[in-house]
Amino acid sequence: MHTLYSLARRTLAVAVASLVLATPAALATDHAADVDPFIGSDWFGEVFVGATMPFGMVKVGPDVRDYGYRKGFQSTGDIRGFSHLHLSGGSGKYENARVIATTGDLEPGTFHSPRANEVASPGYYAVDLTRYQVKAELTATRRMGMHRYTFAKDGDGHVTLDLDLLYKDTGEESQQFLGGDLRVVSPTEIVGVGHYAGGWNEGGPYDVFVDMIVDTPAASTRTWLDKAVSNAASVHATSAMPLGASFDYQVKAGQAIQAKVGISFVSEAQAHRNATEESHGWNFDDVHQAAVAAWNKALGRIEIAGADETHRRTFYTALYHTMMMPSDHTGENPKWTSAEPYYDDFQAIWDTFRSQGPLLTLIAPDVQRDIVRSLVDTYRHAGYMPDARVGNDNGRTQGGSNANVLVADAYVKGLTGIDYATAFKAMVKDATVAPADARKEGRGGLETYNRLGYVAQPTERAGSRTVEYAYDDFTIAEVACGLGYQDEAKLYRAHAGNWANLWDTTSEQEGVTGFLRPRNEDGSWAPQYLVRRGTWPDFYYEGDLWTYSLYAPQDVRKLIAMSGGNEAFVKRLDTVFDNLHFDVTNEPGFLIPDLYLWAGRPDLAADRITTFLHRAFGADRAGIPGNDDSGAMSSWYAFQSMGFYPNPGQDVYLIGTPSFRESTIDLGAGKTFTVRAENFTPDGKNRYVQSATLNGMPLDAAWFRHSQIARGGTLDLVMGPSPSRWATNSPPPSMSDADFSLCPRHSR
Repeated sequence: MHTLYSLARRTLAVAVASLVLATPAALATDHAADVDPFIGSDWFGEVFVGATMPFGMVKVGPDVRDYGYRKGFQSTGDIRGFSHLHLSGGSGKYENARVIATTGDLEPGTFHSPRANEVASPGYYAVDLTRYQVKAELTATRRMGMHRYTFAKDGDGHVTLDLDLLYKDTGEESQQFLGGDLRVVSPTEIVGVGHYAGGWNEGGPYDVFVDMIVDTPAASTRTWLDKAVSNAASVHATSAMPLGASFDYQVKAGQAIQAKVGISFVSEAQAHRNATEESHGWNFDDVHQAAVAAWNKALGRIEIAGADETHRRTFYTALYHTMMMPSDHTGENPKWTSAEPYYDDFQAIWDTFRSQGPLLTLIAPDVQRDIVRSLVDTYRHAGYMPDARVGNDNGRTQGGSNANVLVADAYVKGLTGIDYATAFKAMVKDATVAPADARKEGRGGLETYNRLGYVAQPTERAGSRTVEYAYDDFTIAEVACGLGYQDEAKLYRAHAGNWANLWDTTSEQEGVTGFLRPRNEDGSWAPQYLVRRGTWPDFYYEGDLWTYSLYAPQDVRKLIAMSGGNEAFVKRLDTVFDNLHFDVTNEPGFLIPDLYLWAGRPDLAADRITTFLHRAFGADRAGIPGNDDSGAMSSWYAFQSMGFYPNPGQDVYLIGTPSFRESTIDLGAGKTFTVRAENFTPDGKNRYVQSATLNGMPLDAAWFRHSQIARGGTLDLVMGPSPSRWATNSPPPSMSDADFSLCPRHSR
């Protein structure tokens, strides 16, 4: 899901107090104005640019094509229309129900325009379509996209709806348009449904119902099928071909026509309710301001101090990106009826469990609770919790059963309102029942993993799966212990050490000894695997032996011992960074800079974190180093900038080096957690912690537990320009520590 490495400001300053739930006054700042949605839109960030709400189902924005291979928004290329469903930080799915206003002759299949004066901010997008001399503006509610088109000249004008896809093919990751129906209800309303399948997750068929209502009765309406335009009031396609409809007008210069487009995965009637009930009337600006208010509430959960305008923009845009996905589809599940929340657009948990999920636990705990509830309910009705789920279908599983980590992370951090007993059953099923389709859900290679303690060759992704399954098993053991299932806790704690079964003590690379290595079912070693970045059929998924040989977050102490001790481990980490094996553009390496802490070198962790925060992220359109992947990359930046980072699935946070003088997180219920950095310098020179206190007590460890801040607290760090002895003898916990406690230590 990733690619190569690389490295309009305040247009809004409004808050609609009546639309915002109570927020602590200190954190009620207008941060929508600090967001630039274009950050990361070029290079390979693939972030969504357009109008949406926090976790909103509708993401209405431009579909841009340079007539090449790239998908998603980019700064160059004509705009082909504005569709209502998008992903963020990834591609290969959706872009359904495309609307655009045109002038002149109606020519379906040729709608596209160069652009000018493009503006984007939370809940708003605007652009001039220069070919048509039309200004397009977009805003959104949770399930409705609102359009405003202002025509610059007199003449023929059209507001069109197209159900066909711009990108469709028959490849295994391609999306297909299967046909659909459109019906003109009146001069102000068109309804329909499109049928689709496939996409990146290789998902099954899904339907998108559309209800489009305009505020100005059309002089006439037309429909088209393939290249044939007619006055027919209804049109039906049974296969992939252009399928659309148009409201036709004789417009006057300066005339604005507005449209509401309700989207539903369930029914035409529900699409109509979404179009009419989520916003009454036709006040575009009110809808826009409600979206701004929602974003201010969401972004206001963190306040930073000591950041210049560029760093504020980078930070709050990162927060914005973490709240794009997954999408809240509650009430929009066509496959089963349930009183539980329903979230979709997990693309993919393999990316987001590492930092986005833990960040939402802090800044949006109710949302994270509902996300976990949704995962558990998907297990109840679909058989497995997903590792990825888009378009109401599980798939694809890239590595481990990483929903297990999200469940454990919620459990050890005390999130309530989750049926953990059923969640535990779902986790155990992942670990014990081989799926019919291992790319869709569950664990591939499970038979050899459970029998031999590793995924044997030639099973695809055997290396990355083995180490991820071992960590997933560790999280099962945590929840089992907490629920009082001692036999299961003992079993899965033992399985948590399986990563070491692929460790070859004799394997040597670049002066470093000891690496993971492919292993056959008879126990013999297969040839070492040196592909730099593998994919689906390879031994490692989207990483190499350097990255995955460092993946044992449950037992870094044992990993250090197998590497030859602290000094050898530091040499290994230095080699990873100095010889360019660290890949900041991809999630498997997210924890690597913090591994220095276990070897007693917080100074080197600070060096590496500072380097990549400064080099890899920025406030421009190439400001995210790789695919943002549902906010995964942005959440890594946000955490590390505040000076700490989670070990996901555990109640432990790791202290790195802050990028701001102060960060305050609203934990809810009037509680806040603040990180203060005395002697902070924005250039990063004073990046080394000299001493620390947590809640007023001395802290000589570069880590702390969630339970220590769950009721609020303050971490005070004294910074300096040189390394100190602070935290050099107090490593974070590891499973092989003599005093390690498996059960969570939170207060429920």
